[in-house]
Amino acid sequence: MPYRSRFPAGLALACMLAGGCLSSAASASPAATLAPIRLGMIEGMSGPFANAGEAVEHNIRFAVEQVNARGGVRLPDGRHSLSLTVFDSKQGVEDALLQLKQLTDQKIPFVLEGNSSAVAGALVEAINKHNARTPDNRVLFLNYSAVDPALTNEKCSFWHFRFDANADMRMRALVEVIKSDHQAKSVYLIGQDYSFGQQVAKAARQQLQAARPDIRIVGDELHPIGKVKDFAPYIAKIRASGADTVITGNWGNDLTLLVKAAKEAGLRLKFYTFYANSLGAPAAIGDAGVGTVRAVAEWHPNIADGVQNAASDAFYRSFRQRFPQPKDDYLFLRMDVMIDMLASAIEKAQTTEAAAVARALEGAQYKSKFHEASMRTSDHQLIQPLYVAVMQKLADGGIRFDNEGSGYGFKTERYLAPAATALPTTCKMQRP
Repeated sequence: MPYRSRFPAGLALACMLAGGCLSSAASASPAATLAPIRLGMIEGMSGPFANAGEAVEHNIRFAVEQVNARGGVRLPDGRHSLSLTVFDSKQGVEDALLQLKQLTDQKIPFVLEGNSSAVAGALVEAINKHNARTPDNRVLFLNYSAVDPALTNEKCSFWHFRFDANADMRMRALVEVIKSDHQAKSVYLIGQDYSFGQQVAKAARQQLQAARPDIRIVGDELHPIGKVKDFAPYIAKIRASGADTVITGNWGNDLTLLVKAAKEAGLRLKFYTFYANSLGAPAAIGDAGVGTVRAVAEWHPNIADGVQNAASDAFYRSFRQRFPQPKDDYLFLRMDVMIDMLASAIEKAQTTEAAAVARALEGAQYKSKFHEASMRTSDHQLIQPLYVAVMQKLADGGIRFDNEGSGYGFKTERYLAPAATALPTTCKMQRP
């Protein structure tokens, strides 16, 4: 699935407002004659989470196009465009490892993945071994969504960089809201049965105990990932538990079907989620979610009123112009930040060699007119703001944008500055 450049109207404006344009880009000639810098995305493009894979691909292509539109990446021999190749992991570990082999055989220097922490963990181990065996063909792993904290703690790697807040960081943001929600008395934990879902439940228990010891955990359920077609039995358990609040890290169809089952059962609860702002969830929740469903993210279209809105709104509108279908309304800033920071690191390193780019990424800063972030050197965890946002109805006038044409969007309830989201790390990184 080779990359084909398509530059929509307004893309240069979005680049300018985001504040991430490379120096001298305005006068740069197109990087058409030099070999492109290749990126390989390993993701589930088929199976139950194919829509999530497609959504990520759109985000990455949009970010790649922004870099190319401003002239590409400057190396000593001139400017190079970025090129994206997609490898289908079918959301499985073994398939992902097979795709990694194809990627390294093609000598693609940068690996992108994120929709599965289980896959990410396996890729980290495989890349560690590959880079030790083949120092002349080393690769760098850029992780945009796999949020298992172990990846930047006990399993940290010099070759891995995470651009999303980890599960503990996201949970901390949600708990900051829950601890002041005096109506929350009994919480039901439900999640997907793999490393990420297990960590979400663990983090919820630990952080709730510290922040709100009066809250009772009345259920703690893990279900098979991507296999449950009817969540009605789980909703029946939640109802029987007497819970008034649900915490879930579910994503994709597992989240959409969960909240849809709650709606169909007439069970009105507060949902504190990681991902209720995308992939069909707002439409599935509908009116039942207004004022009760919350999501946490590093950015969302309806960030707080103020001067930053002009830049943020232009960024969002340029993406929607590029991908106008309602089902494609899935924009997460961290993926754009990731590609922008990679391009800057390659320029700083003056090479695409993995170790040199990794060293250039360590401690790197990102700043636009509406976002700032820094890559922590000790564990390669991006430190950035987090927003907890609550679902609202567009027609009520409290938000500027809805999600996926659903008529529902999210309004900022709590903003956490970068310093407030950072958590300690246990990483003891081995550097080459």
